[in-house]
Amino acid sequence: MLTFKNYNIADWFSFYRIFAAPFLLLLIWLDLQLFFTWLLLISYSTDAIDGYLARKLKITSPRGSQLDSFGDQVTLIVGLIGLFYFETNFIKTNLVLILIAFIPYILQMGIAYFKYGKATAFHTYLAKLSAMLQSLFILWSLFFNPEYVLFYIMIIIGLLETFEEITLIFMYDNWASDVKGIYWAMRDKRRLKNKSH
Repeated sequence: MLTFKNYNIADWFSFYRIFAAPFLLLLIWLDLQLFFTWLLLISYSTDAIDGYLARKLKITSPRGSQLDSFGDQVTLIVGLIGLFYFETNFIKTNLVLILIAFIPYILQMGIAYFKYGKATAFHTYLAKLSAMLQSLFILWSLFFNPEYVLFYIMIIIGLLETFEEITLIFMYDNWASDVKGIYWAMRDKRRLKNKSH
């Protein structure tokens, strides 16, 4: 049984994002857009910090990767709820395009849970770029106004990242973390042959 001392500093930044989610939802419910946006910015910042610390201190682990991914997903969902609530007109206007981008993501999550019993944590370069663009777009929209150029770029990169994740799921029979992308996966003969854990 794990105790709190089993978690490292990078894990705690991931925990912060998870623990912050209910407070972010409360700020949406209270209609406090500015407070919500600043707290969301802090949550997004911890995503960059925990990954950097894990690599710098050489404390990466499958558990940490999974925790990081879960924190990212929770923060993204809360950020999207905030965007839906505070920018309702923009969402209604672009609902079809948003659904086109979101449905493959749901499909990818479903395939991962069916195959591995949990979400992926590949942390590819495309996934990092996509997460950065999503964060930037949501924050820009909430601090200022939705920017369409950024929105279209975010959709395109998001779709490419989702299709790459689906491809990687079919490449790895068992759950694997920290795969940079399809090119690197193809070179990763040992993990593909040995069915990484």
